[in-house]
Amino acid sequence: MSDVHTPKQRHYNMSRIRGKNTKPEMIIRRLLCKEGLRGYRIHYTLPGKPDIVYIKKRVVIFIDGCFWHKCPECFSIPKTNTDFWLEKINKNVLRDKEINKKLSDDGWTVLRFWEHEVKKDPEGVVRKIKEILEISD
Repeated sequence: MSDVHTPKQRHYNMSRIRGKNTKPEMIIRRLLCKEGLRGYRIHYTLPGKPDIVYIKKRVVIFIDGCFWHKCPECFSIPKTNTDFWLEKINKNVLRDKEINKKLSDDGWTVLRFWEHEVKKDPEGVVRKIKEILEISD
């Protein structure tokens, strides 16, 4: 099955996909501030480029897109260019596991949340973050 878009349109669509300051990330950051959980850094230089980092507590937070990181609940195999996408996404999943191990081995607590978790229950995500931060005191 070929792509339904022209190469120019596909290029434009792909260029609009954000890696920083995504909507789910912004929702969580606003709620963290509202809860008084300030003091984090965004896009701190660590392996995997975590979305939110609490340096003193050594906690890193990733908010993973359901498509890009192959969410077990939401992911569906693309209908076009399937081999390309599966290879790319499977590499992302493998890299996520390697990054989790590297950060954990370096003494960081790694939290990963799916995009759909943020959309369905952002307060629940923040509650989990808050619990971990309190344990890290």
